Parts: sequence; structure tokens; C-alpha cells
Amino acid sequence: MSLLSVALPHASRLINHGPTVLITSRHGGRRNVMAAAWSMPVEFTPPRLALVVDKKTVSARFIAATDVLGVCIPCATQADLCFAVGSVSLDDPSLQGRDKFEALGIASHDSDALRVPLIEGCVAWMEARVIHTPGPAADDLDAHARQAYDTVFVEVIGAWADPRVFDQGRWNFNDDNADLHTLHHLGGGVFAVPSRTLKAKSPQQAG
Repeated sequence: MSLLSVALPHASRLINHGPTVLITSRHGGRRNVMAAAWSMPVEFTPPRLALVVDKKTVSARFIAATDVLGVCIPCATQADLCFAVGSVSLDDPSLQGRDKFEALGIASHDSDALRVPLIEGCVAWMEARVIHTPGPAADDLDAHARQAYDTVFVEVIGAWADPRVFDQGRWNFNDDNADLHTLHHLGGGVFAVPSRTLKAKSPQQAG
């Protein structure tokens, strides 16, 4: 399948509707992936995101060590995968030294610039760098956001989407592509998917 390169001014739209995302990272020769339900755009140009990553997780350690990560937006057929990667830690002895990609048979490829793993079968992907605020207090500000709120701010430098469900800068959810609809976590491994979309009338049409 040929992927659609998403213009960076449109990258924030990939998560603006609040889907579950999979955050990927790599450090010391090992890959990792975690599921995150709390993510949001904070700026359109350049595209910047806020991601909540528990500071006690392996993902937080990998991201702090490398300052780069991947954001993958899974679809309806990947609900089991999302629950699985969110239920086991890379530190879990049951993995026997393998990473989650190996243990769960997750296919991936490396992103173009930052070489972070991007999970195949998702419907959108981003590669991003951690933002460090310029100035003498930068380290303190970044550390405070992570320590107090478990929040990492990143800038997207590359974005792609599945053209069957995202085109011309917008999601296109309909009955014909239901398997590709994004996931929205309700808790306890229960997910919702967009059931329908509504097109609002312009003020002139409404009048």
C-alpha cells in the first residue's frame, strides 16, 4: 500500500479527535511501544503535541535518553494489540529479554529521519522530537513538565497516513472503511470507534 505523506500543517489533525495512540521508542538496541489515551495537539505550525507518558515507564526512560519518538494511530482491527502493549512492561520477566515487537509479533519499519519504529497496519504515523525550551531555565522547565505532569511536548517532523481513511488533510470515516476507523479507549480494554460523521451547514446554508 502506498502511504500518503501528510503536510505538516495538517499533522495535528491526525490526533485532534482524541484517538488512542501507540508511542514508540528505541534505546540501547531495544525497541518499545506503549499505548496512550491522553494526547493532544498544542500548536499547528509547527505541529506540536502533548503526550502523557508515565515517568515510571520504560518508554519515559527511552524518550528521555534519545529525545525522539514515534506516534502511531491504530485502527479498529488493532484493539487487541493496543490492549496487549498497554498491559505489559518491557521490564516484565515474561518477555525473556525480548522487546514487545518480538514478543507480540509486531511488524514495523523505521521512520525516514529519526529511525523510530512505526507500526505497520496503523492508519497514521508521525515521527517527532522532544521540545526543549530555549534559555537558561530550559532543563528545569522540561523536567518540571515531566515530573509534575508526566507530559512530554514534541514537535512533529514527518507524518503519513493511509489514504483510504485520511485524505486532503482530513479523516474520512464511513461504512466502507469501518475496519480502518480509529480507536478511543473507554477503560478496561474497552474501545469505541467513530460510528458516523456529520457535516455541519455553513451559517448561510443554515439561514
